[in-house]
Amino acid sequence: MPKIKLDIVTAEQVVYSDEVDMVVAPGAEGQLGILPRHAPLLTTLQPGELRIKKGGEETYMAIGGGFLEVLPNKIVILADTAERAEEIDITRAEAAKARAEERLKLSSADLDLERATAALRRSLVRLKVAQRRRRAGHGGPLAGAGP
Repeated sequence: MPKIKLDIVTAEQVVYSDEVDMVVAPGAEGQLGILPRHAPLLTTLQPGELRIKKGGEETYMAIGGGFLEVLPNKIVILADTAERAEEIDITRAEAAKARAEERLKLSSADLDLERATAALRRSLVRLKVAQRRRRAGHGGPLAGAGP
């Protein structure tokens, strides 16, 4: 089966760089699956779960939004934030979720409500990715990860 190069980059670092079989990303209009030989595409990403398929394994990451570009033989994701499952501190993510839920209860201004909703969405994605990894029993570092 053909592969496609995937690069995931944040402002701080290259988070992932490897040849993969498939990527499923949280696009602006819903889940977006990309296989080798996909048509060129540029889209925004919503905060959500990014799934990377390589061989018989799936890797999950929490993405905080950004952009995805599909080129003839390469996918480039410019992410606001990107965390591998093993990097997510579940205790911190649960605390962030609780803070966001509290802000939602107390918020009266539209801007505060929007920010609290976005914070809650980010913390829920981080928890989902971390808990998925825990259920699967994965313990090692992500293959193909950058520095």
